[in-house]
Amino acid sequence: MSSISFPSGHLPSEASSSTENSFYNAPPFDGSASFQMNPLSSHPPRTPRTSVIATNSHHYDSTTFEIKVDHTEERSDEGSEGASEREEDDPVVQAKANRIRREDVWKEMILTSNGRDKAFKLIQYALRVYLLFHNAVTFRRLKRTAFELDILKRIHSAVDGLSFSRKTLLLFNWLAPLTTVLAQQSVPFSSEHNKRASQKTVRPFLHALLYAPPPVLLELVNAIADDVATLAKLGLLSKKTGDRAGRFADWCWMLSTAVGLVENGLERQINTGLQTQLENRLYSESMTGVTEKSKSRSSKFDEKELEKLQRKDYWLQITRAKLVMDLIFVSYDIFRINRLREPIKAFTGLAAAILSSAKLYDRHKSMLLKSISLAA
Repeated sequence: MSSISFPSGHLPSEASSSTENSFYNAPPFDGSASFQMNPLSSHPPRTPRTSVIATNSHHYDSTTFEIKVDHTEERSDEGSEGASEREEDDPVVQAKANRIRREDVWKEMILTSNGRDKAFKLIQYALRVYLLFHNAVTFRRLKRTAFELDILKRIHSAVDGLSFSRKTLLLFNWLAPLTTVLAQQSVPFSSEHNKRASQKTVRPFLHALLYAPPPVLLELVNAIADDVATLAKLGLLSKKTGDRAGRFADWCWMLSTAVGLVENGLERQINTGLQTQLENRLYSESMTGVTEKSKSRSSKFDEKELEKLQRKDYWLQITRAKLVMDLIFVSYDIFRINRLREPIKAFTGLAAAILSSAKLYDRHKSMLLKSISLAA
């Protein structure tokens, strides 16, 4: 058994048997000493543990807001991080993930109304672009065959039918923002007199509607206007009412697109700042001569976080490009621009369809990977 060394060389006397020597006579208090141990203690003091938080925490030279963003992302991506770690560590899960086919992802997309809308949009605007190229090629031809005219008539009818089908698929989209507004009616609060007793107060609907976030209200009004325009196309409302509702929906769409661009720019600015901080810290650590095997846990954690931020920035750029295409498309309808109307609307519509479908495809693929990792 190892012996315990006492400060200042004082040891209890083993030879003395008197009562006055049975207790340890402590040395005078030394103010310069940072710690003195009680020699009569049955257990030595514990060795101070290295703080896990200090090891894994980010020491950003940024504001508290950026740190809160990091914690929020960690909580929201907790399940996906666990799934990705299992995919990397488990070869069985990785093998199953490699066997996911594009048809499987599209099958999951088609099961949702949003996925069917994206599929119809791709077909619709691909046909519109084909019509543009066909008309450009056959522009100098004075006479077209009956078969060609019949095919063109069928394609125009298909484009109109797909547009109407997409409008019906988007019916009742106002339910999502409405539930967000209704969720703010029940607000829990603690009583000042009795903090242990928590109660809920139900706000009036108009009060919750007025205090809802502006993007949610804009989405709600836009969805309702779209439904009114669709009901007019179905014949349930007058054409005049449908035209007014459609124009009002276009204005809401333009405002929501502009708001989305502003939010996207702010999010990209925060994301770029976090990337710069991680890159600077990793560069400083690499200049100290650290090898791949001698990397600390914090360095590996920073590398994973940097990869996530880079991937997030990539999809933020995709979202920005899609919003720009939408803004150009809706501007032609609102301001009634006629110059190059058909080519611009066809190409911007097809580009927006491709970008939004790519985002939805990646989301459904990630869900499939997560389900495979959880099942493994």
